[in-house]
Amino acid sequence: MIEPDVVRHVARLARLRLDGDELSRMERELNGILGHIERIQSLPLDDVPPTTHVIPLSNVLRDDTPRPSLSREEALREAPEVVDGGFSVRSFS
Repeated sequence: MIEPDVVRHVARLARLRLDGDELSRMERELNGILGHIERIQSLPLDDVPPTTHVIPLSNVLRDDTPRPSLSREEALREAPEVVDGGFSVRSFS
């Protein structure tokens, strides 16, 4: 169970200024979160394989195959400035 002093300390570390009602609400919410974590930790999960997703996923992207594109000249046609066959980018340093 999280005490109000711990909530104040965490709020200070997060640079949050909490009034009395907010402090009470955060204490309840944090205790609720910790309660859920305790319930999860008590589940018998030894035989459950590690997963990254609960349902199987497959790649929905198209195959990465070369296809016709803009020529270098077409791509650079509207560039404000071209240097060594590429876009010139102004340095802001």
